Amino acid sequence: MLKRNLIANYLGQGWTALMGLAFIPLYIRYLGIEAYGLIGLFALLQAWLSLLDMGMSPTLSREMARFSAGAHSATSIRDLLRSIEIIALGIAIFLALGIWASSGWLANYWLRTEKLPVEVVSQAFAIMGVVTALRFVEGIYRSAIIGLQRQVLYNVVNSIFATLRGLGAVGILVWVSPTIEAFFIWQGLVSLLTVATLAGLTYRALPAAERGGRFSVPALRRIGKFAGGMMGITFLALLLTQVDKILLSKLLPLSEYGYYTLASTVAGALYLLTVPIAQAWFPRLSELFAANNQAELIAKFHQGAQMVSVFMGSAAFVMIVFAQVLLQLWIHDAELAQRSAHLLRILALGNLLNGLMWIPYQTQLAHGWTQLAFWVNVVSVLIIVPAIWWATPRFGAEGAAWAWVSLNAGYVLIAIHFMFRKILTHEKWRWYWQDLVQPLITAFLVASSSTLTMPAALPKSLKFMWLLLSSGLTLLSSTLAAQAVRRVLMIWIRLELRSTGS
Repeated sequence: MLKRNLIANYLGQGWTALMGLAFIPLYIRYLGIEAYGLIGLFALLQAWLSLLDMGMSPTLSREMARFSAGAHSATSIRDLLRSIEIIALGIAIFLALGIWASSGWLANYWLRTEKLPVEVVSQAFAIMGVVTALRFVEGIYRSAIIGLQRQVLYNVVNSIFATLRGLGAVGILVWVSPTIEAFFIWQGLVSLLTVATLAGLTYRALPAAERGGRFSVPALRRIGKFAGGMMGITFLALLLTQVDKILLSKLLPLSEYGYYTLASTVAGALYLLTVPIAQAWFPRLSELFAANNQAELIAKFHQGAQMVSVFMGSAAFVMIVFAQVLLQLWIHDAELAQRSAHLLRILALGNLLNGLMWIPYQTQLAHGWTQLAFWVNVVSVLIIVPAIWWATPRFGAEGAAWAWVSLNAGYVLIAIHFMFRKILTHEKWRWYWQDLVQPLITAFLVASSSTLTMPAALPKSLKFMWLLLSSGLTLLSSTLAAQAVRRVLMIWIRLELRSTGS
């Protein structure tokens, strides 16, 4: 099941990434860089949804995985789902009304627009509030399906709706109305359909029970401690990952913020190589912990950590060394690529360091341990928020980007030691050497050699082929340097050869 879920996650996340990234040049062409900055703010709003979530989504995912291991009855898991549904619906309504009420203030006093009329920005915020509320409810059902390990089904559905969001938005801009309001109205219609579909699939995936689900205070109390810890972690994590965007939206002109949004979006694509692994591994780690299978849990921990280093590390180093080439091939705008390339390099490095911590973090949650992440994030907020506040006015967007790199370097070099003092106590140096250093150093050397040997005057078609070849070689080399990933690859190859031979 783990193999099937991982493959499904990569195919689904890959397609979703394609739909999310492929049309950005068209959004900028039809809407302009200022309006694209509003799309960046929409992504920021969605990120902050996880705070209002109050830890419900990750908790529900964990409880669905525990239900698969026998920790819940069909009735109790339905009661928990119904209780969370009711709370989520109330929060969504409050969210939509709150953003609508504050849309005028945000347009007039927060953003520094240059070309877009204030009325247009205000209307965009109002529509954005409705879409954001719908996406919030989507997250509840996504977590339930993922926790039930129905990830093949989830990725098929998610890919279909990602196509509707991206390709449909282009059609709206080209043939209906090239306005930011039309863009967000379309996103709202797709989200409404998505909520209905995911809700139906969630209930179909659950076995029959003696009765339907009911709102249950005892069910909520049983998950209160874990959900409370997750809410604290989420709030602090949002401060750490989104404070740069919040400050820059205030301190920079909206057009400059658009450049930062572009670089941040491309660098954020690296998470699409990490999320499928974490999404497949977390339910499995939770099951292994519930079954007290420590040996297999350790093996899966190292396997997942090495997969993150191989896939995310290879892509990150290719992105860093080929940043300007990549942007030019994608957006076909030399000036835009040049202005965003250096930011992309810095943000990609920061995201890579952050991604390396995902499997350790998922392992902590599988153990039901939220305190470490909470207190590490408390310390980080006390350091990083003043650092960004000081660096952004002096060094602009690059100052905030380097603060992000420094923060995540602190996680990898300092914070991780506290985890290994309590769980997986004999695995720290193996994690550093086998899971991180070997695959990452290999990927860096191969990617750097490739960019140094690339001829300067290559036409675009050959630059694209060179980039593809370099990416493939970097990935292959990193895979061979990662022992656990190499072992899994060899087993899969042998099984495929046997099935072909038979």
